[in-house]
Amino acid sequence: MQLQLRYFASLREALGTGSETWTTQAATVGGLRDELIARGGAYAEALARGRALRASRNQVLCEEDAVLSEGAEVAFFPPVTGG
Repeated sequence: MQLQLRYFASLREALGTGSETWTTQAATVGGLRDELIARGGAYAEALARGRALRASRNQVLCEEDAVLSEGAEVAFFPPVTGG
């Protein structure tokens, strides 16, 4: 299925892009993250397990077990705090 991916803040800087279209076989946001990590290079480093990241599906915060659907927008970003 084809997804629209968005990256924010330090992830955008590390990956050199704020968005891309991606074709995936992953069923969940966590599976998608693993697929992107497997790309290697900057993706493996920026999205690595152990790094605190948040995700949203169709502009709603979600957990990694959120199910993906054709045409979904998935965004990854570092956690943010107010102050």
